Amino acid sequence: MKSFMERWAAPTPKFFKVIRNVGLVLGAVGTALLTAPVSIPAVLVSISGYLVTAGGVITAVSQLTILNDESPAPQAADDEK
Repeated sequence: MKSFMERWAAPTPKFFKVIRNVGLVLGAVGTALLTAPVSIPAVLVSISGYLVTAGGVITAVSQLTILNDESPAPQAADDEK
């Protein structure tokens, strides 16, 4: 659990910050449609449920992506062919 919390608080790359914001907007639009005080067609209700789910998943995954400034270790080349 400690690793999860450290990962959640770690810096996020710029691209994934944009993706996170897109996920938040999708979730907000879906929630607004689901809680609308007017009667909306069943298709829109179904789509809004999918928007909320997709927005939540996109937001969570992009938030847990961390910025890794370390270069990968060079791999030894196989001279035996």
